[in-house]
Amino acid sequence: MRIIGGHWKRTPLAVADVDGLRPTPDRVRETLFNWLDHLQQRRWEPVRCLDLFAGTGALGFEAASRGAAEVVMVESHPAALRNLQATRDKLDARQVTIRRGDALVQLRTAQAPFHLIFLDPPYRLGLLPQLLAACRPLLVPGGLVYAESDSAFADPPADWLDGWQVVRADRAGQVFFAVLGRDDSGTN
Repeated sequence: MRIIGGHWKRTPLAVADVDGLRPTPDRVRETLFNWLDHLQQRRWEPVRCLDLFAGTGALGFEAASRGAAEVVMVESHPAALRNLQATRDKLDARQVTIRRGDALVQLRTAQAPFHLIFLDPPYRLGLLPQLLAACRPLLVPGGLVYAESDSAFADPPADWLDGWQVVRADRAGQVFFAVLGRDDSGTN
């Protein structure tokens, strides 16, 4: 695992031996960050990110490497936390804050607003519907959520995507991934 772009390009990321840890593959991250660069017109300086289920930190460190103003990473596993802290220290990534704890609890206490939220929860827990509902009030207008799943986001959209617009979506092997934006067209 390596950071694929930005200031820390090619920096290796440690992968803890944690049951169920699925680092986002390089190909998926490259596609995602190409989408985000386009959607944000390559303006990372004002971006505040929340990386839930951070794992290796590949998504959060990638955003920080590209210049995100702040990245908050949330992880509950001690070995993964140690690796995140070691990487942050090695990079002297002062814009990265690492929080230990349950992602749902952290969502309730998160200091909004965020421009970008990364959601890559363990698939077997079926948390995406609950997480997306909790993320909604934390986003700035026009903010985005990146999510990974073991099932498609569109064609037809899942019921739990009500209130969300699929901005971009793709598939790599068994991984479905999408960038979502709030769909506020039904609100007054």
